[in-house]
Amino acid sequence: MSVSRRHFVGGIAAAIGALKVGSDVELFAQNRPAGAAPRMATPAPDDWDGYAHLSSNENCWGPPENVMKAMNGAWKYSNRYGYPDGNIVEEIAKHHGVRPENILLTAGSGEVLDVVATTYLLGGKKVLGVEPTYSTVYQHATSIKTTAIKLPLGKDYRQDMNAMIKAANTRASEIGFVYLCNPNNPTGIHVSSAEVKQLLDGVPKGMPVLIDEAYHHFVDAHDYATSVPYVIEGRPVIIARTFSKIAALAGMRCGYAIAPKEMIDQMRPYSMGSINALVKWGAVASLKDAQGQAKIKKMVVDLREKTSAELRGYGYEVLPSQTNFFMVSIGREIQPVIEEFRQRKVLVGRPFPPMTTHMRVSVGTADEMDRFTKAFKDIFPAKAAVRTTAVA
Repeated sequence: MSVSRRHFVGGIAAAIGALKVGSDVELFAQNRPAGAAPRMATPAPDDWDGYAHLSSNENCWGPPENVMKAMNGAWKYSNRYGYPDGNIVEEIAKHHGVRPENILLTAGSGEVLDVVATTYLLGGKKVLGVEPTYSTVYQHATSIKTTAIKLPLGKDYRQDMNAMIKAANTRASEIGFVYLCNPNNPTGIHVSSAEVKQLLDGVPKGMPVLIDEAYHHFVDAHDYATSVPYVIEGRPVIIARTFSKIAALAGMRCGYAIAPKEMIDQMRPYSMGSINALVKWGAVASLKDAQGQAKIKKMVVDLREKTSAELRGYGYEVLPSQTNFFMVSIGREIQPVIEEFRQRKVLVGRPFPPMTTHMRVSVGTADEMDRFTKAFKDIFPAKAAVRTTAVA
């Protein structure tokens, strides 16, 4: 295949991916729904490191040494097309027990969501999902002149499988695919493996289901499991994964889809293929870093639970999370509160309608979480302690 302008993007991205461009990173991580309040200006470069970055669900400790070494070793390919890429597609396939033909490499899992929407929402088809959730799919649907069927969360903030199955069947002719973020962003609440099976068995035969597993690596609930085996079975299931979270490569942009070959073939024409040389090598190293990722997971869970317990003791309900973020009920509108935290050099999550009296907080370093807790107590009064919500 001849070199095209499209493939040239990959070469440029090798340099861009290594820069700390705050606004771009936040854009990828914090896709904003239409009508959201204006985003606060990104801190000036000199101030950037002085903030506690708890707004975008990143790995605050950054890539480990072995991943940095792998990326630095790939700079020699930055001027080349068709460079050695560490056999990244093959390594991902081997990692999941599938074939390379079941993998579509993308610029973060956000591109997976866009590609799936473009592929399966043609002709005005709609995506079925819940609200709030990670809204990239809904935004992309709007951009291609269609829309979403959004169901509310249950009273326990869980995704209601019965409601999704009912909607999928009663409105089957309108629906292009079902979207399930598991664990859900922004709530952090997971869907059990039994519930996922219930959904897949209950929707009309052949209806595609996109399962976003961006936060898979942080889950330790005993009733959770990845849905990759359904791909191996040949079901019309697409799994979205990313190197942006536990692998700490958010600014480098690498993710992938796992799906049956025929679905990958349908999606591939809509993928840009603009993943840079550095992150391909870094991603391969990351796949082999099980020990390092287990260490990150433990630090995240310990800090999340410590902070959540402190907030509950201060009188504020915290939703039970299985991710590297949590949601706390603050009892008033979040938008002005974001600015109050910002004035204290703490960045917290954007509004997630209709849960606009909840605040999403990413887990940062121990120092960042201490700064967050101090700021929280400056802004909010103490109340009677709330009881811990049990997690399955």
